[in-house]
Amino acid sequence: MKQKSYTKQFSALFFVLVLLVLINISFGSVSIPFHEILDILSGGNSSKSSWDLIILHFRLPKAITAILVGSGLAIAGLLMQTLFRNPLAGPFVLGISSGASLGVALLILGSGIFGGVLATIAFSSWGLAIASSIGAALVLLAVLVTATKVRNTMSILIIGLMFGTVTSAIISVLTFFSDAEKIQQFIFWGFGNLGNLSWTEILVFFIIYLIALLNLLFIIKPLNTFLLGENYSKSLGINIKRSRNIILLITSLLTGVITAFAGPIAFIGLAVPHITKLVFKTSDHKILLPAVAVLGGITLLFCDVIAQLPTSEFTLPINAVTSLFGAPVVIWLLVRKKKIYL
Repeated sequence: MKQKSYTKQFSALFFVLVLLVLINISFGSVSIPFHEILDILSGGNSSKSSWDLIILHFRLPKAITAILVGSGLAIAGLLMQTLFRNPLAGPFVLGISSGASLGVALLILGSGIFGGVLATIAFSSWGLAIASSIGAALVLLAVLVTATKVRNTMSILIIGLMFGTVTSAIISVLTFFSDAEKIQQFIFWGFGNLGNLSWTEILVFFIIYLIALLNLLFIIKPLNTFLLGENYSKSLGINIKRSRNIILLITSLLTGVITAFAGPIAFIGLAVPHITKLVFKTSDHKILLPAVAVLGGITLLFCDVIAQLPTSEFTLPINAVTSLFGAPVVIWLLVRKKKIYL
């Protein structure tokens, strides 16, 4: 009976996902008739060649990016909340996003201070993604090394927060010595952006995303036992350290690649797992993992539709919209804290 109800819920979510993809592609500064959009997506030709270019090389990649980013952040958020048994944990608690931000800050703000090669790289199409990935990878390495040295899982959470604090301090110093133009460029990157990826960049994004998802197959059972504590997991023969390291690796890969290609997107990873649990009313990760992935994609697509300000030529920063969506959810969770379950 439960499986049947889950099937209905998943069917409804997939229907909403497809609907939001079509709505998302329909909106933009250039008005394109809906039947023309369907013709383009089905492989036909539209009345104007410029419409084909807009749909296939801007709006469709942006919609796919929104799904990848939203689902990745939601999965990472669920993993962190389960590992740390903390309903307010999110994908950025390990400091991976802060490391990525530091990499971008060193490139953008450093190019203003030191100039030369950094200035050239900063304006290349892959420059920011590479700098962000290197920063995220260094923090990931530090977190994994730390994880092998400590036994208490909560210590990893605190150390991750400390990494974030240190990187924020370094960024503040770089900002202090930078000029206004570079500071503005870095701030704009921090707003988040779903619409700048080419098909090649999306392919690279998807490969890393897929590698992270494949590793989920090894930790579904440990995730369910972690909800009852590490002692219970050990009694069932779960290798705590191995499972914990895989969870940290998956979260770091997802958070790192998302921040590298789309910037730091707030609140999706924190809010969506709780919404999913309210909808599905289960703590089984076999159900929750695919559910948060779909609902995460839906949520970010919805936020992107709002960000595009339909009928307007202006676009709001996606980070601002997700924060406006996520903050009330987090406040509501805090107010109803007695009803938060992991």
